[in-house]
Formats: sequence, C-alpha cells, structure tokens
Amino acid sequence: MKNHIMPFMRIIFLCYHILVYLSGISLALDSISQDLSLSDDGKNTTLVSKDGTFELGFFTPGNSQKRYLGIWYRKIPIQTVVWVANRLNPINDSSGILRMNPSTGTLVLTHNGTVIWSTASIRRPESPVALLLNSGNLVIRDEKDANSEDYLWESFNYPTDTFLPEMKFGWDLRTGLNRKLIAWKSPDDPSPSDFSFGMVLNNYPEAYMMKGDQKFYRSGPWNGLHSSGSPQVKANPIYDFKFVSNKDELYYTYSLKNSSMISRLVLNATSYVRKRYVWIESKQRWEVYTSVPLDLCDSYSLCGANANCVISDSPVCQCLQGFKPKLPEAWSSMDWSHGCIRNKELSCENKNKDGFNKLTLLKTPDTTHSWLDQTIGLEECKAKCLDNCSCMAYANSDISGQGSGCAMWFGDLIDIRQFAAGGQDVYVRIDASELEHANEGHKKGGVLVAVTVTLALAAVAGILIILGWCYRKKSRCSVKERSDFSIKSNQNSGMQVDDMDLPVFDLSTIAKATSNFTVKNKIGEGGFGPVYRVICL
Repeated sequence: MKNHIMPFMRIIFLCYHILVYLSGISLALDSISQDLSLSDDGKNTTLVSKDGTFELGFFTPGNSQKRYLGIWYRKIPIQTVVWVANRLNPINDSSGILRMNPSTGTLVLTHNGTVIWSTASIRRPESPVALLLNSGNLVIRDEKDANSEDYLWESFNYPTDTFLPEMKFGWDLRTGLNRKLIAWKSPDDPSPSDFSFGMVLNNYPEAYMMKGDQKFYRSGPWNGLHSSGSPQVKANPIYDFKFVSNKDELYYTYSLKNSSMISRLVLNATSYVRKRYVWIESKQRWEVYTSVPLDLCDSYSLCGANANCVISDSPVCQCLQGFKPKLPEAWSSMDWSHGCIRNKELSCENKNKDGFNKLTLLKTPDTTHSWLDQTIGLEECKAKCLDNCSCMAYANSDISGQGSGCAMWFGDLIDIRQFAAGGQDVYVRIDASELEHANEGHKKGGVLVAVTVTLALAAVAGILIILGWCYRKKSRCSVKERSDFSIKSNQNSGMQVDDMDLPVFDLSTIAKATSNFTVKNKIGEGGFGPVYRVICL
C-alpha cells in the first residue's frame, strides 16, 4: 500500500509546482483578451510589458484611500505612476474589474456592475486584444489585423501628467485630437488640476502652460532648432527630439539615446513647473535634468506689451527702442504690467516714414496674432510687413542654416525676453526718426569701444618703448617703493619675437619698473588711462 501512495504523492507534488509556476506566468501577462480580466482582488494581478519596464494594475496614491487603474515603472522601488485611467472616477474599495468587451473591442472598468471608465474604438475588431507595450503605451488592436501597429485605441493619445519617450505632444489634425498634459491636483489625488500644458494652433503654433484660463508660461514657436523660448534645449547625451508639422499632424516628440536609461517629463501643479527627470540607479532616486519656467523672465508677459525682459538687468523690464512706459509712475514702482507705448505713432499713409530696429538673442513675441509663410525669405518678409500697417514685427520662422521663412506679428508685442545666447533676431517696426537714434547709439557705442581699445594699446606700447630704451642702455630697473598689492609674474608666457632689438617684457617687469603702478610714479592721465614713469638705474 505504501509503495502505491509514494508515487501518487510525487505526482501531486509535481502538479502543485506546475500550477504555481503557471500562476506565476499568468501574473506576468502583457495582454488582456476577451477571455481574461484584471481584478483588484488583493492578489496583485497586473499586466507587465514584455521587457518588464512597465506594469498596469490597481493602485492607491499617497495617503489616499481611493483606488485607481494606472501604469507605473515596475523596476523602480519608488512607485512612479505615468498614466491613470479613471482619474475622474476613483473606486472606493478593491472590487474594480477591467475587462475586454468583445462586441465593441473596448476596455471597460467596472465597479459592482457600474462602468467607471472605458475606451473608445474607431471600428469593431474581429479579435480585440489589449497589450501593454515596452514603451508604456497601453493599446488595443485586432489580432487578425496584419498591421500590428494599427491601433484601435492607445493610452499615449490620452496622457495625464507625464510625457514619455515616443509619445506625441500635440495635435492629430485629421481627428482633432489634442494630446496635452494635465497635472495631478496633488500627490494624493490624480484628478485633473487647473494646471495644463498643450500646443495651441495659432497661425504660428506654440505651447502654453495654463493656470485655468490664464497663460502662465509660453514655450515660443518652433524655429527650426528648438522652441524659441527654450534655447537650452539642444543636442545632449540623454535624448533626441524633433518637431513635426504637416497637414495631418503637429507635435513634438523625443526618444532616449540609451535604451537602458529612464527619463520622463512631468507637469506638477504643486510647484507649477514642468520637469524632466532621469532615474539614477546607483542613487536609487530621480534627479531633475531640466525645468521650466527657468526664471522670473519666463513668467508670461511679466513686462507687459512692447517690452523686453532681461534677467541680468536691474530692473529686468526694459521698454523696446522707440517705446516708453505707458504709466511711468507704476513702471518706476516695479509694476510693469501696463507695458510700453510708442514714443511716436506710426504713419500708415507713408510707409517710408517707418523702419525696423533689429533686436537680437530674443524669445519671439506671443504668436496669438501672427502670420506665417515658410516659402519666402527675410527681405520679402520685410516688404510684406512694411506694406501692412498692422504689422509690428517680423523674423525668420526657421533660423537653422542661413535662415528661412517669414513670421509676422500684429498689434502689441507680448512676452519678449532676451537670452545671453541662443535667441533669435526680431525686427520691430518703429518711426524712422527713432530708428536713426537707435543706429546712432549703436555707432557711438562701436566707436567708443574702438577708441578705448586703441588708446589702451597705445598706452601699453608707450610703456614697452620706455622699457626697451632702458634695456638697450643695459640699465636695470629697480623698485623705489612697493604698493599695497602684488602682481604675480607669469614665468611661462612663452612669448617670442623675431626682432631682438624690441624685447618683450612680462607684467611683473612692468610692475617693478613703475613700483607696482604706485601713485608716486603716476605723471598724468588722459582718455586712455593713467601714465607712469619708470625708474632706470
């Protein structure tokens, strides 16, 4: 009897382990078909992308008691949710069920028989299946469709607060779909806040951060290299990026250069910023790589109309050339919201009385009232702007290469800022007499710099000639008295000359010959600076 029981027990033991193994596999499925469902039953049943990067299931955010269906990074110990399905309709307990509806080809999330959330479908598939891709995109496709990327629905078209690699930020113009980010209300509440970031279809499109219906930050239009307001976005070791604009689509996207790297863009309503994070495995934490708004000058229309924000100036707001503060008293009190008005009104009857002042290194103005023609160049753009009395400025729409395209602005110029580098040229329309003053200022500034440099070089040459005379007399220069400061000699200057009758002296020799430029040896002063005598023994 015992001999018969032992083999039987071995079979049961083997079957048990096979069932455990198979149940483990079922917990790591990456798809839901019409025969399967996902339940929030406390057994941590989830979908996992094939490469194990992303996981879909039910979760509770922060200190909340609510349950949500979402997607997060599976291998990161800090739960980082990148997408939420039912952010408008949380579930109060752990009885949510996600199923595939075979008749409609849609995913349906129910709670006690009530539909909490569902997808839409552009057509009825024969054999619908939902898959969680390695990109973090939850998609629905027809298994009998030969085109595996012909999706009936995808979560990437309905982002929450996170912009993932390969996702499109912008518009599908064929369907009117607008893919924009809407921040969570708080770390405990993923419901939509009033803080959003999306592309706006102006004639010259650009993206805005909005607080409710108020503009908070403006990216600037795409200028062929980057968004006009983001010159810091350039070639880097983390990601590649591109902007697509055609009759069917208008969007921005990015891809990671290293598949092992993890990076994401997040819109945060708590701090009102959009940050790019990179996961640092060795430190087991997220690090901020970039963040916007950058500074005070990124605050939308901080300086009002027809003004320029220069973060290195004090005050930061300056009226454009040819303009003056609309309310001088408020302006001097650091209230720049009323902006600037023209010193002289434009003459629409005679366009020859108008001209254009070239401003450089700018973030171009708000494009709400703009016009774009990518087929013409700068000269034709200038002529078209001059012919239109309402045109207040123009610029190349594409600054890559030699520059191309034409963008024109009408009415007040809003939300301009100046960068130290990476900005672009904008030509602002002003009265011709104001333009003459601007040019005279530029010329005077250039002449002053040239004269200063010339006279400074002459002063140095004069000292060298005197020292050369001392040297040729084989005299030795001594120091009569020392000043309160010392100058470190450059012993390895490496300077050489071909004419040995004109020796080169380093700074320490000149300092000693003038007693470290002491006031006692100062014999005069001119427009080029002080003149010192040297003491030769």
